[in-house]
Amino acid sequence: MIDRRERWSRRRFVGGLTLAGTASLLGMRVEDSAGEPTPETTKIRLIHRPSLCEAPNYVAEELLRGEGFTDISYVKRDFGEAENALAAGDVDIAMLFGPPMILRMDAGAPVVFLAGVHVGCAETFVNERIHTIRDLKGKTVAISTTRDPSHVFIAMMAAHVGLHPERDINWTIQPIADWPQLLATGKIDAFLTAPPQAQETRARKIGRVLVNTLTDRPWSQYYCCLVVARQEFVRRYPVATKRATRAILKASDLCAQQPDKVARFLVDRGYIDRSDYVVQSLKEVAYGKWRTYDPADAIRFYSLRLHEARMIKSSPQKILDQGTDWRFLNELKRELKG
Repeated sequence: MIDRRERWSRRRFVGGLTLAGTASLLGMRVEDSAGEPTPETTKIRLIHRPSLCEAPNYVAEELLRGEGFTDISYVKRDFGEAENALAAGDVDIAMLFGPPMILRMDAGAPVVFLAGVHVGCAETFVNERIHTIRDLKGKTVAISTTRDPSHVFIAMMAAHVGLHPERDINWTIQPIADWPQLLATGKIDAFLTAPPQAQETRARKIGRVLVNTLTDRPWSQYYCCLVVARQEFVRRYPVATKRATRAILKASDLCAQQPDKVARFLVDRGYIDRSDYVVQSLKEVAYGKWRTYDPADAIRFYSLRLHEARMIKSSPQKILDQGTDWRFLNELKRELKG
């Protein structure tokens, strides 16, 4: 993994490319919002963690400049800590996996969902002894930390088929990079991962995929990654919030429409070393679907599953009432017709 400073400068990220040059590279116009009010703040903080399915976060940087932001920084966090950064107020807006953020909302974190971005970014790899989710009973599953996306998602799947996740599954905290080898050597029975590790694991023919959220119901019918922001940022800066959301959603469209160019962009900027897996990952994740599904359905579905897993106390309706704000998404759907 490349060692980066916690706050990246524009020079470090784009390597001297101009706004027009980056927009030209990715085929994106940046002047569409010129007739709108200027953002109430020109400073914005996003998250960076080693998760390729969140590529729109990074592709959005130059689009954010086109939206009027001049002080753009990326706060670096490990895989299981990005959600905590937003909940703690270290980040203003981010694109993150939904269920772990629902856990933070249930615990009182002042954050709010704004839009769905894409479906289908997680795959569960298992050994030859596992044929169904129920077979995880008594087995060992690797996670990076408690309440990380892998822990939460497998717990939801287990509860959905009648298991008690904390009692019936042996959770082991291990470095993410070690998971495939641990599975290959029989030290664990399963793990859930995202691009590009999923593509790499398949290419190495380690284990087999038990659940793919792109193709397997019910998980394939709901957004996995959504735009989420601090409530205070949304309250104080509604124009900035809409502009930032637009940049991320446009970036998601770019990932769907031009995966080869986006992959080259990410590789050139040092986000990933293996361009073959980047292209494959971008083509497999269902980007550009932010107009297709209802994000409220995803929040309701995940809240119910988290209740089954005994991981939250709040009702789904409370999460929807206190932790969602779809007004910007509704406006952008009208303005950015696909």
